[in-house]
Amino acid sequence: MTLRLLALLVTLCAFSECIMGENVHIGAVLSSRSSVRFLEDYVSKVTSEMSNKARGLTFNTTALIMGSNPIQSALSICDDIISKRVHVIIASHPPQSTQSPISVSYTCGYYGIPLIGIYARDSAFSDKNVHPTFMRTVPPYFHQAYVWIDMLLKYGWKQVIFIHSMDEEGRSILSKFQALAEQHDIVIEKSVKFSVGLNNFTDLLIDLPSAQSRIILLSSSKEDAQTLFDCAKDLHLSFGSDFVWIVSEEAIQADNVPIGVLGLELVDGSNEEAHLEDSVKLIAKTMIDLMSYNNFTLEDSTPASCSKRMDTKWNEGLTVLQALKSADMDGKTGHILFNDVGDRENPIYYIRNVKQHETVNVGFHRNMRGSDENKLLINTDIEWPSGSTETPKGIKISTHLQVVTIESKPFVYTRPIEGLEDIDKCEIDNGIMCNHTNMTTGVVKQFCCYGYCMDMLKMLAERVNFTYDLHLSRDNTFGSFKRIGDGTKKEWNGMVGELFDEVADLIVAPLTINPERAEAIDFSKPFKYQGLTILVKKEQKDSSLASFLQPFQDTLWILVGLSVHVVALVLYLLDRFSPFGRFKLAKNDDTEEDALNLSSAMWFAWGVLLNSGIGEGTPRSFSARVLGMVWAGFAMIIVASYTANLAAFLVLDRPDASISGIDDSRLRNPNENFRYATVKDSAVEMYFKRQVELSTMYRKMAEFNYNNADDAINDVKAGVDLQAFIWDSSRLEYEDAKDCDLVVAGELFGRSGLGVGLRKGSPWTHQISLTILDLHEGGEMEKLDNEWILIESTDCPERDHTPATLGLTNMAGVFMMVAGGIVAGVFLICVEIFYKRHRGLKEKELELARNAADRWRGNIAKRKTLRQTMQNQRDSLNRVNSVVKMKSMDSNSTLSSALNRASVKHQGPSNSPPILKPKVAMQSGRGVAPSPNIMLTNPAFSSSNRSDFV
Repeated sequence: MTLRLLALLVTLCAFSECIMGENVHIGAVLSSRSSVRFLEDYVSKVTSEMSNKARGLTFNTTALIMGSNPIQSALSICDDIISKRVHVIIASHPPQSTQSPISVSYTCGYYGIPLIGIYARDSAFSDKNVHPTFMRTVPPYFHQAYVWIDMLLKYGWKQVIFIHSMDEEGRSILSKFQALAEQHDIVIEKSVKFSVGLNNFTDLLIDLPSAQSRIILLSSSKEDAQTLFDCAKDLHLSFGSDFVWIVSEEAIQADNVPIGVLGLELVDGSNEEAHLEDSVKLIAKTMIDLMSYNNFTLEDSTPASCSKRMDTKWNEGLTVLQALKSADMDGKTGHILFNDVGDRENPIYYIRNVKQHETVNVGFHRNMRGSDENKLLINTDIEWPSGSTETPKGIKISTHLQVVTIESKPFVYTRPIEGLEDIDKCEIDNGIMCNHTNMTTGVVKQFCCYGYCMDMLKMLAERVNFTYDLHLSRDNTFGSFKRIGDGTKKEWNGMVGELFDEVADLIVAPLTINPERAEAIDFSKPFKYQGLTILVKKEQKDSSLASFLQPFQDTLWILVGLSVHVVALVLYLLDRFSPFGRFKLAKNDDTEEDALNLSSAMWFAWGVLLNSGIGEGTPRSFSARVLGMVWAGFAMIIVASYTANLAAFLVLDRPDASISGIDDSRLRNPNENFRYATVKDSAVEMYFKRQVELSTMYRKMAEFNYNNADDAINDVKAGVDLQAFIWDSSRLEYEDAKDCDLVVAGELFGRSGLGVGLRKGSPWTHQISLTILDLHEGGEMEKLDNEWILIESTDCPERDHTPATLGLTNMAGVFMMVAGGIVAGVFLICVEIFYKRHRGLKEKELELARNAADRWRGNIAKRKTLRQTMQNQRDSLNRVNSVVKMKSMDSNSTLSSALNRASVKHQGPSNSPPILKPKVAMQSGRGVAPSPNIMLTNPAFSSSNRSDFV
């Protein structure tokens, strides 16, 4: 029951903001007794105001005046402040001094007691390792850097000269300004530092007129500023000059501040009573919030002395400190807000301008909480050091510029000037006279420069309104950041080096915009976008007579030819052995047509493949015709595929490059037989050096890189020392269009832009960029492209921009094939005629031989018949003689008839001569020998056969 009542009482007290029996003790070390009295009176007032709201909560204070001796001040804090068991201490500064309460901060930090500084603005107090419990209602001095940045942005000043002391305050404000300037692209052209108490600043200021910037930022003490302003007056850098001085709060308090200087003043920065009032309000609000909502109680554990036995910190002090830093309230000095280290945020500054008779406020600056934008209001009624009320440009602007360029076709051409005729010709060609100084001999030679960039330079000079002198690069390179000699120091060379060394003001050339160069110089908006590509020599084809064979590979042609003969053979066999391969003609039942022979099958197969008419010799059997249909389908597919591919190979035929692009294996895996390179000290070389995946290519290229692009292009065209050249696409496309022997390989890579180079922070950058954009919109850049870059040679037989049409070169092989067929036909007919004649002679000789043989056989038969006949005659004569003997002479008639029958019975061939009947001399009773007349009268016994007979 008791616990419930206690909890209810606590809840009621919390909602009624009831705080009973708590006393907050505030300690103070102030600069004067009046401040002490003000504090005591204000604490009493706050206590009375809080009595109705926070009943039982009281505030009291113990205050003393800070001494000028830091050790004595620390002892006074221990004896007179800490011994009273204070919860928060407020510290100001010693009387008639700006000395910071550093000894008080050390003591409070050691014992964990929160300390609120109301005047200390030293940068050292922001270090929480040294001053862990310190916080302040004023900003540190380096906070002025925020105001300076906003002032520079308001007037568009991007380049400054920074002068600062070498003490901690000077280094702190420089560090903060550099961090902020980098975010807004503001450049410190010169940084001048000096030792505190320096008696003469002439040597440090004498080089300022040579700088381009005319904005000087000064951070120094009042004493150093007075000495510096005297030296600036002697060097004519103050009133009456084109310099603008923006100084710190301390520097503007100097007695000899020049007219036109702008400075800052913290609002209520020296109003101790206002800061005391805000500090007491801050403490009261924080304590009420802690005790009302966080159940915080002030236990009697605060340090009571600084004796050696008292070595423990006040643990609750850190809780109170964090609560104080988290406060957000409106006070007499403005909106009170702190950052993590306890420094005051959102301070209000007056912008002060030193005029002829007085220093007046011309504006104010206030940082708005929760917004990155600073509220800066400045009147236009400002008197500048130049004596004019018009806002200065902030830079030294010279309308006569030194322009550097480099020969690089088609952007810049050069032609030496030998006499007056060359000068007149240069003017006629709309060129510009330019000089080149030899770095070795120092000899200056005149050239006529013309081309894309020269025409653009004329348009820029006319529209931006400047004059110029033009010269060629001293070392004939674009510019790279290279190590000098064997040392570790690196410097820019080439055109970028001339710009960096302030030898030139402008680079008008095909200069590639890349990150390395952008750190050293400024670039305009790109006047041309491009990339990198590769130039190689165009591959020449070995022969175009076989162009019509390209749609198929050699293997496929061989298989098609083999298929024709195999199908013809199978057709012949199917038709030969099929029972339906022969059939009778309808008109003549006795006539049968022969089956498909091998010659006809071959003719059929070729005719189907070549889509020619087949008049005879077609398959007769069903099996052979099925194969014929399949072969016809095969032929249709082959012919259609050939026709389609023939269009692709002949109509769209292009000369191939030797490589496919940047990913080609010969580039990625270098070998000794394939060389490629770029130009030394160029953006292309830096691109390969920067890309990790191209490191192998970079190492290979390094030993072959050329001094200029012209030599590399000539070697690629020769095809001996260099096979591929990597360079800007604009130049290589120009060479491809101009030279029929060269071709660009692959797609673009490493895309970038070409821009006009200027010095860092140059006043011309913005105007030239706007003019280039206007030239793009007006079509002027497109005209320059058409005039200088997109020039196509008319000497090349065909270009790659449009599809090619078939010509004699492509179809010469077909005509040669027809001519070959004609020659083959004539040759074969001659062979046939020769063969026919040869065969006729053979047949005639054979016929003669056959006739001779027949005659020889006839003669043999004749001789046989004659011998037989003679034998028969002798036999007959013998028989006759025998009959004569036996018979009388009466039987002569019988004997004659017998002889006639014997003669008929043994008669020879039909062509044999007739056998004459012998005349037989009959004598009485005996035979008589044949008469010799028989042989003489018988043709068989002619002179030609007598020998045979004998």
